[in-house]
Amino acid sequence: MVQVDLHLHTTRSDGRLSPTELIGLLADRDLRVVAITDHDSTEGLAEALEAADKCSQLDIIPGIELSTDIPGNEIHILGYFIDYSDIGFQKILGEFRDGRVERAREMVGKLAVLGVPVDWDRVLELADGGSVGRPHIAQSMVEKGYIRYPQEAFAKYIGRNGPAYAERSKLTPAEAIGLITGIGGLPVLAHPREVDNVESMLPDLKAAGLIGMEVYYGTYPSSHVEALEAIASREGLIPCGGSDYHALGTPDEAQPGFVGPPLEIAQTLYAMAGKQSELIM
Repeated sequence: MVQVDLHLHTTRSDGRLSPTELIGLLADRDLRVVAITDHDSTEGLAEALEAADKCSQLDIIPGIELSTDIPGNEIHILGYFIDYSDIGFQKILGEFRDGRVERAREMVGKLAVLGVPVDWDRVLELADGGSVGRPHIAQSMVEKGYIRYPQEAFAKYIGRNGPAYAERSKLTPAEAIGLITGIGGLPVLAHPREVDNVESMLPDLKAAGLIGMEVYYGTYPSSHVEALEAIASREGLIPCGGSDYHALGTPDEAQPGFVGPPLEIAQTLYAMAGKQSELIM
């Protein structure tokens, strides 16, 4: 078991557990430092922090995951220790979430044309007031019996090259990094193996302010972890990571407590952010 998980989602974006439910699970698994990193949303942080106050052994790093666009692909940037009360930042997030809604509506329309209709109101119910995303469409497709697991929806229909995919406005990676550093956060590259030629991009991302990259991630096998550790070391990036847990219930989903960086990495991040934690002193 590990003590740190720096990549977790709640119902405030596309996770299936509320912030309170997620914190309860993390406490039961004896985690000590975690980051809540919902997509384009910080709306679950206050609830998560309140729930964590009742767990004396658990520290919460306020975070976020931002989607960014590059030709032919996208890159996700995590932000840790963000000042999520910043008004300008919240305005930008609101615009992102509006874009997610319009994209989701367009994809639902395309699915209907393809003969696999889902109910728009059900998609909104699954989002439960949080940031609407493709996983909510995927879950509605599971409920309809079109597919067995949400991942199939991405592979067959709503992945980047799928017939029901729709674009939305996104930042560039450098813009996302600047947005995070502008509110005192630490930007980290998420799931790097999903990005083609990622090594060639790292110098520019570092110049923009990137301080780390995920290494201990999700279901990455040990060979991938070792390769990413070498890249992070060579590039002077902090090796971060986590489960990327959504509570989707799929057989291969990585679980909190089983994947993440060593506690020393959390100590490094706290020091860089100028923060203190009694749990990792």
